[in-house]
Amino acid sequence: MQTRIKICGITRVDDGLAAAHAGADAIGLVFWAGTPRVVAVEHARAIVAALPPFVSIVGLFVDPSADDVRATLAAVPLDLLQFHGSEPPEFCRAFGRRYVKALPVAAGAPAAGLLECAQRYEDAAGLLFDAPPADGLPGGTGRTFDWSTLPKGLPQPVVLSGGLSARNVADAIRRVRPWAVDVSSGVEAQDARGVPIKGVKDPTRMTAFIEEVRNADG
Repeated sequence: MQTRIKICGITRVDDGLAAAHAGADAIGLVFWAGTPRVVAVEHARAIVAALPPFVSIVGLFVDPSADDVRATLAAVPLDLLQFHGSEPPEFCRAFGRRYVKALPVAAGAPAAGLLECAQRYEDAAGLLFDAPPADGLPGGTGRTFDWSTLPKGLPQPVVLSGGLSARNVADAIRRVRPWAVDVSSGVEAQDARGVPIKGVKDPTRMTAFIEEVRNADG
């Protein structure tokens, strides 16, 4: 099986194009104002318009109002919704659009608890497992979690996220065998101290990440 790849936190047209040309299956546009990776609706439309065909567009929300989601859907042609907060199942399914629900995996989290939580979102197109929130961010923290805590036999496709980069994604895929991987900080440009520049992607790092995914698939 070929692992699908989503590059999240795209804020620039050039970065969206670079992700697509490197082989990403999807890009993520963040519509949550609490992160430097947020993208305005007008800019999101420009990014989507520039993309080649067959690249999925995922809109990421964190505890939004229903009106905010509907307004974004009316303005931007999103293929999939991703909810990264504490949204209940009935909210996630209220928009007539396929959705992915992000679930944080805390240290020592029992697999049974994660499975029970996953069952609440039985109609989700997929479940995204991520590291717990940190520094006021629900995702994109650059932190990993213990992949061995993920339950077996989940009915939904698994999307693995949390601190992935070209250095560890192949190992993650071999150990978890997810349907897809989702990366943000691990492919961002870095400043002189090696700190990721949130919202600015590095084409070389994106290419290296995707190559490692394909190597693991092989």
